[in-house]
Amino acid sequence: MVTRKIGFLLLTVVSLGVLWGCGGRPMMGAPGKETTMSQPRPAAQTTAPQTVTQAPRITHKGPKLRVGIVDFVNKTSYGAGRLGSSASDILTTELFKTGAFIIVERAQLKQVLGEQALAQTGAVNPETAAQVGKVLGLNALVTGSVSQFGVSTGGADYGIYKQKVQTAKCTVDVRVVEASTGQLLFADSGKGEFERKAQEVLGLGTRAGYDETLGQEALRSAITKFMDNLVQQLQNVEWSGRIASVSGRDIYINVGRDVGLKMGDTLIVQTLGKEIYDPQTKVLLGREEGGIKGELTVTGYVGDKLTKARVRVGTGFLVNDVVKVKQ
Repeated sequence: MVTRKIGFLLLTVVSLGVLWGCGGRPMMGAPGKETTMSQPRPAAQTTAPQTVTQAPRITHKGPKLRVGIVDFVNKTSYGAGRLGSSASDILTTELFKTGAFIIVERAQLKQVLGEQALAQTGAVNPETAAQVGKVLGLNALVTGSVSQFGVSTGGADYGIYKQKVQTAKCTVDVRVVEASTGQLLFADSGKGEFERKAQEVLGLGTRAGYDETLGQEALRSAITKFMDNLVQQLQNVEWSGRIASVSGRDIYINVGRDVGLKMGDTLIVQTLGKEIYDPQTKVLLGREEGGIKGELTVTGYVGDKLTKARVRVGTGFLVNDVVKVKQ
């Protein structure tokens, strides 16, 4: 009996060697189907899963922007809404790893925006952007959508050898909005693809059922396509803060140590300019350039959320006045 089992195994190994030595390969079927191949075809190179490039850590100069990332909208029939939150989770991680931004937690955004905000369209209207920017001290909002997603399945069946290949493809759109006005600053999209193979010999091996990580890796692949442009566009946004309290000649700014203001930095104080609305659509277009009140010198920090400054020149500083770094 043992001799018979050994002989059967040897025959199997030889058969597999002959099969692959003759150049046979799995034949991909139509999406959603498996194609059985009765005879080997000429050999061809199989495509390895696409390597996902990680966002590089960049050297940032000046104060870090406070950025809020809203849950992306899932416009596809896949994922029961989870694809959108997965996309925003991945983008949050990639932006955080650059070391150039302070990412505001989405729980804080939901408190300001409300649980139902953005659920239908994913768009940030100017009033909403201005509200969340003021309350959370944001410089920019990032939103977007998963506009396309699909999974195709193919494979081959040689009897004793079977292979199943699943490929996820998606398109992710992203938008950057200036937090104080809701003005669209940047829009881009990326296409991603991720492939997974499962093999089985004599009933042994891996079996391929749908795994959510397949979709997540495809999303990551799409997001990394526009990461460089996204980071560059965000860095073009001018940093600003607000006066949170005035105590004589001591001024407290609504940003903490993590923003990166240094002792001795000079800040320009401006009034919050008048809002400008489109005369026809009544949409907020932006603000007038506020008048300059004076300058401050950064002197220290108070806890984790306040920067202390001293009046250098000027008078009449008020809570909610805008502060910018003097170039």
